[in-house]
Amino acid sequence: MTPSSKRTLAVFSTFVLLVIALCLVFPRVLGFVELAARELRYLWWLIFMLALGVRLMFFFGKRKP
Repeated sequence: MTPSSKRTLAVFSTFVLLVIALCLVFPRVLGFVELAARELRYLWWLIFMLALGVRLMFFFGKRKP
């Protein structure tokens, strides 16, 4: 294992442990995340339209030489 992959694994595992600890300390966070995931399942098209708008903004916003 290279040093950069070890570092990446350590950062990822720390992040996962932090998220789990916060969900245990603040149980309402877990409820909020569950509600947000449920709503995103029905409103996926809104996220798609937002991403498409950002993509088009960068595409058409470039200055032509």
